[in-house]
Amino acid sequence: MSSTVFLGNLPTWVTADDVKQWLVSDNLVADSVKVIRNPETQESKGFAFIEAPNDEEMNLIIRRFDRAPLEERLLRANPAQPPRPKGAVAATRPMGASPTSAGIGAPPAGAGPSTGAPVLADRNRRGGKKHRKASNGPQSAFAEELAKAL
Repeated sequence: MSSTVFLGNLPTWVTADDVKQWLVSDNLVADSVKVIRNPETQESKGFAFIEAPNDEEMNLIIRRFDRAPLEERLLRANPAQPPRPKGAVAATRPMGASPTSAGIGAPPAGAGPSTGAPVLADRNRRGGKKHRKASNGPQSAFAEELAKAL
């Protein structure tokens, strides 16, 4: 069984060969390393996936790289999440619902009270446009007829 490590907060100059050299210098084993790049510019997106041969090696890689300093930043390493299916949308909570009542998006411990603000991913999914609730005021004749038909 193979285990994958997410390595994030990388500077854009880091290549797969750099990561492989870091692993070899610490006697860590990886089956493969893939630095994720922007397909148009080929610039690194600042994260990579390291395929470890087993869970033990994955944990060693995580312990070595998580919160390791590199160019005034701290790297992040943790087990990779399975990829989302194409076209999947991030889960959002209803406006005004607390994170715990919706069961998703709960803030980390000690993060303070929830503001009840809409989840950012929901706004981005709609293209960032502001949407207004339908007013209860006068509607067009077409809208009234449509409402009666439904």
